[in-house]
Amino acid sequence: MSTSDPQFLYMILTLPCLFGLALMGEGVSRVFHEEPAGVISIILGFAFIVAVVFTYFFFSSYLGQRA
Repeated sequence: MSTSDPQFLYMILTLPCLFGLALMGEGVSRVFHEEPAGVISIILGFAFIVAVVFTYFFFSSYLGQRA
C-alpha cells in the first residue's frame, strides 16, 4: 500500500476520529450527570475532530500535488 493511496489516508485518520467521538460521548455523559468537567471533554473532543479534519484536508491536498 503506497502513501498516495486514499485508503491509507482514511485508515490513518479513522482511529483519531473515533477517539474524538469517544471524548465527546464521555462529555455528554458527564453533562447528563451534572459534572462540570463534561463541557471540557466535549470541547476537547470537538477540537480533536476539527484537527483530524484539518489534517485530512492537508494530507489530501499534499498527496494530490505529489501524484
